[in-house]
Amino acid sequence: MIDDELMNFVLLSMACCHWCRDLTSVSCEELGPLPVGWEVRSTVSGRIYFVDHNNRTTQFTDPREGDVAVRYERDLVHKLKLLRHELSLQQPQAGHCRIEVSREEIFEESYRQIMKMRPKDLKKRLMVKFRGEEGLDYGGVAREWLYLLCHEMLNPYYGLFQYSTDNIYTLQINPDSSINPDHLSYFHFVGRVMGLAVFHGHYINGSFTLPFYKQLLGKPIQLNDLETTDPELHKSLVWILENDITSVLDHTFCVEHNAFGKFLQHELKPNGRNIPVTEENKKEYVRLYVNWRFMRGIEAQFLALQKGFSELIPQHLLKPFDHKELELIIGGLGKIDLADWKANTRLKHCTCDSNVVRWFWQAVEAFSEERRGRLLQFVTGSTRVPLQGFKALQGSAGPRLFTIHLIDANTDNLPKAHTCFNRIDIPPYESYEKLYEKLLTAVEETCGFAVE
Repeated sequence: MIDDELMNFVLLSMACCHWCRDLTSVSCEELGPLPVGWEVRSTVSGRIYFVDHNNRTTQFTDPREGDVAVRYERDLVHKLKLLRHELSLQQPQAGHCRIEVSREEIFEESYRQIMKMRPKDLKKRLMVKFRGEEGLDYGGVAREWLYLLCHEMLNPYYGLFQYSTDNIYTLQINPDSSINPDHLSYFHFVGRVMGLAVFHGHYINGSFTLPFYKQLLGKPIQLNDLETTDPELHKSLVWILENDITSVLDHTFCVEHNAFGKFLQHELKPNGRNIPVTEENKKEYVRLYVNWRFMRGIEAQFLALQKGFSELIPQHLLKPFDHKELELIIGGLGKIDLADWKANTRLKHCTCDSNVVRWFWQAVEAFSEERRGRLLQFVTGSTRVPLQGFKALQGSAGPRLFTIHLIDANTDNLPKAHTCFNRIDIPPYESYEKLYEKLLTAVEETCGFAVE
C-alpha cells in the first residue's frame, strides 16, 4: 500500500536509518560505561541526550546501544515492507471503493460519499471518477482527487485548520472550529481521508506540525516540540526553567488566549487563577502549559480525526515509526525544484564560488529525492515547501530564505541546523567527500550543539 517512490527512499538513502529499543527498560549495568569522551545530559524539558566531546556533537541515540540493540533494529525499508504487507492483508479481494464527484463540489460531495461508507468498504480498491469526464483510474485520477480535495479540506478559510502561527505555514487543528456545528463529523472525515491515502499508497497534500504526528502515534508532547511551532512561547518557557523566578514573575496557573477577537482565560489546573507560579512548581506549570498549548480546545476534534484515521490504519501498525517518518508516510515529500532552491538561497560569509557552497549543492544533487526532503526537514523543520516555492519559506519572524552559513569551526564538527531561521551552519571542510559524509550524518543521525 506504500508508494514505490517512498520504497526507493529506503533502498537508496536510508540504509542507516533505524529505531532502537527504549533504553529506559535497559539497566546501566547491561549497557556498561559510556565511551571515553562521552557525557549524558538532559534538556530543560527533561529529554536525555548524549554529548561527544571528541567531535563536539550531540545526539539522542545512546552510543552504548551497540550490540544490545542490534536485534531490535528495523531499517525503514523493512518497516515499510511490513506495513505494506499488513495493509494488503486487510484489503478485500472483491469489489471497489467507487467515488464519483464533480470538480466544482469536490469537498462536500467527497464528504457525503466517504461518510456513508463502512471502513471495510473504504479498503476496497480505490476507483475515483470526475463526473462528466472519461477515463479509467489507474491511480492518477485518485492522486489528482486527493490533491484537489486536500486543497479545499485543509484550507484555513474553511475553519477546520489554521496555521500554527502567523508566520509558519504548517497546519494544526483550529480550536474555534466549533463555529461549524458539524465540525466533529468533518474531522472524522479528514481522518478517513488521511487513512484512505495511506492505505492506498497516496499522499496528503499538506504539512502538519510535527507534534501533530506525535499525537497520532500516541506519544507525549515535550517542551522542545514548541520550538518550531511557537518559537516565542518556547523561548519564554525555557527562560522560566533556566532562571530563578522568585520575585520576578507574577504568573498564576491561568493563561489567556484569543478566540474570535476575545481574550479568554483558561486554568491549567483547578483553581489555577489563585495558584502563583513559584520556583518550586514552575516545572509543573511549564508541563501543563505545553500540554494545553497543543490540545487547547481541540481534544474532541483530534479524537474524531484520530478515529477516522484508525478506522483504516490501526495504530499498532505505526508503532515502529517515529513522528518524522509518519510525516513522510502521510504527506510524502512533493517534488523539490532544485533550481528554485538554489535561486532562493541566501549565502552568509560565503559566495556561490566558495568550495563549501559548491560542494553543498553537489551533495544535494547526488541525494535522492527522498534524502533531499530529509535535508530540508533537518534545516527547516518540514519536508515540504510553500506552494509559491522556496522564495516563500517562513522563519520565526516572517519570510526567511534557506540560508547556507559558513562558520569558523573545527572541521570534525557536523553541520548545525537552526530551524527557526531556515539556516544550516557548515564548517570549512577540506574536501567534498568530508562535507558529504558530515552532512549525511547530521541529517540522518544527530543534531548540533548550540541550536538557536
